[in-house]
Amino acid sequence: MDDETAEIELLEQNLNKTRQISQRMTSILSSFDTRLVKLEKSILPLYNSTQVLTRRANNIESALQKIDEIASYHEGVAAEEALILRGPQPNQLNAYTEVLERMNVSVAFNSTDSRDKARLVESGAKKLIQLYTKLVAEGSSGVPPGGSEFTSVPFPASLMATLRPLVAFLRTLPLPATHPSHPAAPGIQSALKDAQKGYGDMRGAWVRKCLETFGKRVVDRAETIDGVSAGREVGKWTEDMLTVAEEEYNLLLELAPLTTPAAISSTYATLISPLTNLFTSTLGSLGSLIKRNLNKNTFLALSAYSSLTSLQSRWNDIMSRRADRRENELKEGLHSIRASCLRSFPEFLADIRMAGLGKGGEIGTGVADFTMSTVEYLERMPAVKDAAASALLTLGDGNWKMGEGTQIGKSKPAEVDEQTVLEHFTYDVVNATVQSLLALSRMNKRPAFGAIFLLNNISYLRTHLLVRPRTDVPSILSRPSQELLQSNFRTAKAGYFDANFSPLLQTLIDEKDKGKSAVKEKFTRFFDLLDEVTERHSIARVLQDDPEGRATVADEAVKLVVPSLQRFIQRNLGKEFSKNPQKYIKMSPEDVESLIKGFYSGGGSSAPSVPAPEKVTSTLLQQAGWGW
Repeated sequence: MDDETAEIELLEQNLNKTRQISQRMTSILSSFDTRLVKLEKSILPLYNSTQVLTRRANNIESALQKIDEIASYHEGVAAEEALILRGPQPNQLNAYTEVLERMNVSVAFNSTDSRDKARLVESGAKKLIQLYTKLVAEGSSGVPPGGSEFTSVPFPASLMATLRPLVAFLRTLPLPATHPSHPAAPGIQSALKDAQKGYGDMRGAWVRKCLETFGKRVVDRAETIDGVSAGREVGKWTEDMLTVAEEEYNLLLELAPLTTPAAISSTYATLISPLTNLFTSTLGSLGSLIKRNLNKNTFLALSAYSSLTSLQSRWNDIMSRRADRRENELKEGLHSIRASCLRSFPEFLADIRMAGLGKGGEIGTGVADFTMSTVEYLERMPAVKDAAASALLTLGDGNWKMGEGTQIGKSKPAEVDEQTVLEHFTYDVVNATVQSLLALSRMNKRPAFGAIFLLNNISYLRTHLLVRPRTDVPSILSRPSQELLQSNFRTAKAGYFDANFSPLLQTLIDEKDKGKSAVKEKFTRFFDLLDEVTERHSIARVLQDDPEGRATVADEAVKLVVPSLQRFIQRNLGKEFSKNPQKYIKMSPEDVESLIKGFYSGGGSSAPSVPAPEKVTSTLLQQAGWGW
């Protein structure tokens, strides 16, 4: 019990101590609280002031940042403005276009200074357009290509490397059609139109300069070379022009800043205008050359007409449709050339007929100029066969005879095709030549010389047109034309033999009741006439340029004369018509044969040698059994 009381007392003592400590702690905490309230009252105004200052500091910091941004922006704008106004520099095209693109975007978003930026965009665009024009000018200048053959005129590759990205950017610039509210769009469009027109002017002048020299060369050579070749050169030059125009069109599609169909057509029309003017002037010079001497330049006209006609569809596409032009210079030029072609056919026939009237002097026995010109004309015709046939169809079958009417036996107009009308014309050419030759041969006061003239000329026609043609002449000669030549050759050869050797044969005809004096007279007459024939053939050569023909005529002449002479000698040697037969029989048949063959030796104009009469007669008398 005492122990419990003692523990209780101890607990009460501890409790009292604890209460005292708690009271003191409460007193201390109350004191702290009072102090904290006083501290809070003291600090609160300072805290409020600090928050205001912090906000002001933040505002000041933000203001300073904005000021820095604005200052930096204005410095950048000034630098970009200076860059734009300075213009694009070498190797800095990308930087320049990037600045313009940024400004253009800023204008598109209606920034506060969009007007000023729009002016800068327009200024920068014009600087780029000036660079574009400068590069085009550099690529459209220099020394034109030379040489005998025209080569293309490609745009320099080094300039193309700069132009391609430049053109690509120019095509992105604002235009009224794509950016109707953009302040710079109208000015940029105007500048682009001027630049594109300048492109057409510069490229057109350059390609004309490149082609002009070759055009003059074509005209100059047309006066000196073969007409067919010259006409083909005209076609080749025109084809080169079309090739250049097509290349320029493709280049325009690649380099044109304005790509609308109307802008392309307009620029292309400007570009090809110098080319069409050059073509017109060149073809005009050729037309004047043809008209100045149509007979000489007929095949120039026909060949040029043929070559140019084949280019008509290509011209229509490249020079008319793509440029949206109604003018067709090639069609007009072809019309003029065709008129000359149509005029050439009747004039050529008229010249042949005029040649048949003679010039009032001796015509000689050689090949006439108009015969050679006819052969040359027909030899060259196959090379321009299609053009000639087309022109003849246009003229009308038979109308080349200038009012003489259509030849009997020819087809009706509806049945005539190109080959037929060409054959009809060549028949009339051959027939007119033959008739003129016949008329001239009859005009000769010495029929024997006229016969030689006719044979030489008809044979020349036949040889070069039928027997040994140098071109495909037979393809344009109808069967009647060939038969006409063959029959007239036979007639001319018969006339030649009749005029030169018939008098010889007539002296060898036996006549009844004629005495020795008649035989003597016949021998004398025969050899006198033979001397005349010999002298004639020493002056007039027969078929001088035809060895085969000469050999044939020589054999026929020998067969015509020598057998008759042999028979006459054999009949009369036994009649003892003279005590001195060598006085009358001057040559043996073998010698006469050699003499006649000598007419056709073709080795100059000297007379064939005649053996001594004594030797000839002695041989003949010994053969006949006569004694002396």
